[in-house]
Amino acid sequence: MASRIFPIGIQSFEKLRERENVIYVDKTALVYRMAHEGTTYFLSRPRRFGKSLLVSTLEAYFQARKDLFKGLAIEKLEKEWKEYPVLRFDLSGAKFAEIENLNSLLNRLLSNYEQIYEGQVGTDVFSTRLANLIVAAKKKTGLPVVVLVDEYDAPMLDSLNDKDRLIQIRNIMRDFYSPLKSSDNDLKFIFLTGISKFSQLSVFSELNNLDNISLNDAYGSICGITETELREVLKPEVESLAAELEISFKDACAKLKQKYDGYHFCRKSDDIYNPFSLLNALKNKSLDNYWFSTGTPTYLTEQIKRYNIDPKTFETGMPATVDMFDTPTETATSPIPVLYQSGYLTIKSYNPQRGVYTLAYPNEEVRIGFLKCMMPFYVNPISDANSSFLIRFTEALHQKDIEGALTLMRAFMSSIPYDGAHQDERHYSMIFYLIFSLSTQFSVRTEVRSAAGRADAVVETDDTVYVFEFKLDGSVDEALAQIDSKGYLIPYSANGKELVKVGVNFDQNLRTIGEWKIG
Repeated sequence: MASRIFPIGIQSFEKLRERENVIYVDKTALVYRMAHEGTTYFLSRPRRFGKSLLVSTLEAYFQARKDLFKGLAIEKLEKEWKEYPVLRFDLSGAKFAEIENLNSLLNRLLSNYEQIYEGQVGTDVFSTRLANLIVAAKKKTGLPVVVLVDEYDAPMLDSLNDKDRLIQIRNIMRDFYSPLKSSDNDLKFIFLTGISKFSQLSVFSELNNLDNISLNDAYGSICGITETELREVLKPEVESLAAELEISFKDACAKLKQKYDGYHFCRKSDDIYNPFSLLNALKNKSLDNYWFSTGTPTYLTEQIKRYNIDPKTFETGMPATVDMFDTPTETATSPIPVLYQSGYLTIKSYNPQRGVYTLAYPNEEVRIGFLKCMMPFYVNPISDANSSFLIRFTEALHQKDIEGALTLMRAFMSSIPYDGAHQDERHYSMIFYLIFSLSTQFSVRTEVRSAAGRADAVVETDDTVYVFEFKLDGSVDEALAQIDSKGYLIPYSANGKELVKVGVNFDQNLRTIGEWKIG
């Protein structure tokens, strides 16, 4: 049997379905449910999670392209297949550093449909043109209009850190969307999707019937790939990966899960795989970091600069109420909403009694990728020499040469440009944490609780547990004594691994590790 084609980069439902032997994970039952249970929806999902393909699927459905849905779930559900006029606006097709770029895009999108439905322009006001277009489309077809907006927030995300431009763009978009309320009698269905959540009042004006399904259990799996879909739809490809890696099917599933799974978009969500990374891994038969290879969004790096983010917080999870992460992007007072909505954090659990969620990294790919984003803010500039250091540092850890690893770290930290504002114990501890996390697949935890206190860092390898205590211009003997007196080793005493305690002193004058002692 010929190998199946992976739909990587295909955002057109028509193109995907018309090609032979292309893999498609069927989401059409949810499309049917959405179309028949409501009229006006909003969905937020991270980049490269299939939002554009979902919009394209809705477009084909409302255009009554029955031929494209042959063999899919919706074929048995839909009986009428009415062809509605569809206005689809994709706002991801430009950069919005200049207001004129947005004006040009909106003008082009409207002009295309004005030619189709013979709408009268007669004005430069976008809201008036859209309102006239909706009337013209209904008049020409005799049916109410479907409006689909893909990446509605792209113009605003590009201006998130420029308040003046953000206000201008937001006002333009609010004007553009305003007919979606006033033209209610002429509309059949509205669907808006994007990455972030801007306040309804600031963007959608009085569109008070907007149903935000981003946290809705019923639609938790509408984008992304579930565990069941992986094992059933993609089983041949997983088997091929297992053969390439010379491991069992079960072990291949476990590795894919650790690397790309772990997203939860609602309280009772199935585990969701990042579809872009998963499909690339199966296509290339290699477990690489695909999502981050496409680049880090500018707005995220700006958020990292703006807030004093501690990535260690997200290792085991941070408690959060829904208003801490499902909140308008432009009014956020912390990085949590942006990190969650962008896919760098996800829901790991929910306590219904307390109404409290736990947010954490979804998987290994995101964790490592995020830490790499953090690295330049502590070790600047990034260079090939730094990469070489990480390779040598990793090798020392694998050889259980902690003396050699710390010697390498001392030299490395000495090369970091001096920034007097950040030379404190937390700064040095963060560098230590980032280096260990990026250098090894071993477990690295910081501020690990024991019965009598918190160990600064614990590194657990296959056969050894290293417990570190840091001091700033202090005594390494004092650090070792604290490990003993606080019982930091006790939680690991029964697992059969060698226990090693390491006291490390950071010298402010030298701006690096001064001395250490291994006990």
